Amino acid sequence: MHNPPERSSRGSAAVEFALVLPLVFAVTLGLVQVGVLARDRALVEAAARAAARAAAVEPDETAIHDAAVAAAPGLDASSLTIGVARAGGQGEPVTVSVGYEDPMRVPFIGWLVGTSVQLDASAVMRQEYG
Repeated sequence: MHNPPERSSRGSAAVEFALVLPLVFAVTLGLVQVGVLARDRALVEAAARAAARAAAVEPDETAIHDAAVAAAPGLDASSLTIGVARAGGQGEPVTVSVGYEDPMRVPFIGWLVGTSVQLDASAVMRQEYG
């Protein structure tokens, strides 16, 4: 014959679940935010490469900015900062630095780690014009 569990252990599984659930929830949200940050980091690097390529073929600052914005479609263009450093003429390097203030998008994570993260990337290419 089957003996029923003791009265004191009936609700222990529910209590343990209730205690562990917030931790599991926070870890899950943290992993989602890490994925979003990794995607945004890849977009910032792509923007730096595209802007460096544009800076290598033409001196127009607007074209360089537009190339960076076009290469990062998921980022807020107003939060991008782009810097260009040239060293000489044709055949010399041009360095483009791109910065992005990435806000925390996942709920409840901002109060744990802050409201934003600064992402930076740079790319260097040889100038093709004289």
